[in-house]
Amino acid sequence: MHPENHLALHHARAAELRAEADAYRLAAAARHPRRPRDLCTRLGWALVEVGLRLAAAPKAAAAIP
Repeated sequence: MHPENHLALHHARAAELRAEADAYRLAAAARHPRRPRDLCTRLGWALVEVGLRLAAAPKAAAAIP
């Protein structure tokens, strides 16, 4: 195959893939509305931290005379 033909086919296929990716992103955004992940993440880690402190509290309280 001539190099220019190969390059033209490559560009056409790349454009098709980009269009499919854009359509998929739009469909995914319509199916699942975004929620504030930053807030959920921070809340989750805060709960983990509280749980770890509660789990470690009896050992620390038993060491104090």
